[in-house]
Amino acid sequence: MLKRLGITMFVYDWRDKDIPTFDQEIDALRESGIKLQGFWLTSGSEPDKEKNVTIVLDLLKRRKLKTQIWYLLVPPPGFNSLSEEEKVERAARAARHLAVEAGKIGCSVGLYNHGGWFGEPENESAILRKVDLKNVGMVYNFHRGQEQMDRFAEFFPKIVPLLMAVNLNGMRKGGPMILPLGEGDSELGMLKIVRDSGYRGPIGILNHDENRDAEVGLRTNMLDLQKLLRDLGTRRS
Repeated sequence: MLKRLGITMFVYDWRDKDIPTFDQEIDALRESGIKLQGFWLTSGSEPDKEKNVTIVLDLLKRRKLKTQIWYLLVPPPGFNSLSEEEKVERAARAARHLAVEAGKIGCSVGLYNHGGWFGEPENESAILRKVDLKNVGMVYNFHRGQEQMDRFAEFFPKIVPLLMAVNLNGMRKGGPMILPLGEGDSELGMLKIVRDSGYRGPIGILNHDENRDAEVGLRTNMLDLQKLLRDLGTRRS
């Protein structure tokens, strides 16, 4: 499917049920000439004690995969009652542990905004300053930033040096959260901000609609992105 669509880079989202087929997925990507751009991973505040973190790191090491880990911290009980300084410290400790282990096998870590405190760009920036390692950065998802739309023009240029990827979505105040490109009223303006910011890294599209065939959803978003780029006056490179 990805080959038919002309997609050459892929980020692997998964659940526990997919662990037994990790190697098959890697084999399929290699056979199709598709780059594993990233591997989604979550943990609590002590990733060194979590089985799935070990499983993913072992897979990347064993298969010699030098990729990005798109990382989401799942706040432990009581996290919200901590001071801002304590939250940053706790999150940075977890992210730093993962970044150190990833660095040993040639991988990097991108903090993945998924809502909540951890998904605020200012908080992720503070975490990255605290981690202070070269192989860490940020992945920004449009669809998880609906509550940030009014200040997008203010913060986005500031996080450009930290960005490893930007994932697109149709954007409309008040939702719905998952919206195809071109069906919102704000993504064109946000794309203009991205373009004018000087960001030139990877741009991702997603098919989050489980009621629609993945190939149909991805193709539709690809076509709609081309329309948005024409509206921006940007030629496809």
